[in-house]
Amino acid sequence: MADDWMLRQLPPAMLDDDFFVRFLSIFQTQANTLLAHAENLRHLADPGVAPPEMARWLGTWIGMDGVDAALPERLQRDLVRNAAQSLPWRGTRRGLVSLLEVLSGGPVEVRDGGGVFPEGGAGDDPGWVALRVATTGMLEEADFAARVAEELPAHVRAELWVGDRQVPLAGAVPRDERATATAPIGEGA
Repeated sequence: MADDWMLRQLPPAMLDDDFFVRFLSIFQTQANTLLAHAENLRHLADPGVAPPEMARWLGTWIGMDGVDAALPERLQRDLVRNAAQSLPWRGTRRGLVSLLEVLSGGPVEVRDGGGVFPEGGAGDDPGWVALRVATTGMLEEADFAARVAEELPAHVRAELWVGDRQVPLAGAVPRDERATATAPIGEGA
């Protein structure tokens, strides 16, 4: 497209006024910029190809308020994409596995106390989960644990294992404390 396409749409008599032509050229320049980027608009909502700042901002649309800009760009994009795809599964076994696979970059083992039960059929202790990964991927161990803790349902006691070491999860009650954690108020005091 020619750089003067906007000016060429005017009646010839208007083009005789030098001030008007220069003034309209300001808008012509802005319009050219918009048109040059119009083909990329559909890609702005794709965290795989959007600029990194845009990919992080897309994360805020789905509740990811803090995708760290210091993380490797690929991980930032993977986190936003994974969060969008697994949003319906957040807080479930499937959601945890999906998140941990992205964060760790490897296989994940999840054991839990159960799921949906008929009345009276939940067993003694369904509210726990044990998560095991080989590595924390590109994240520091504390950052990895914090991200995992954010995804756990509030009532679930949890353990996180990296290799053969248990890593503390901020705010999570470890499974080995389940006897005191599940005792009704007033019992055991």
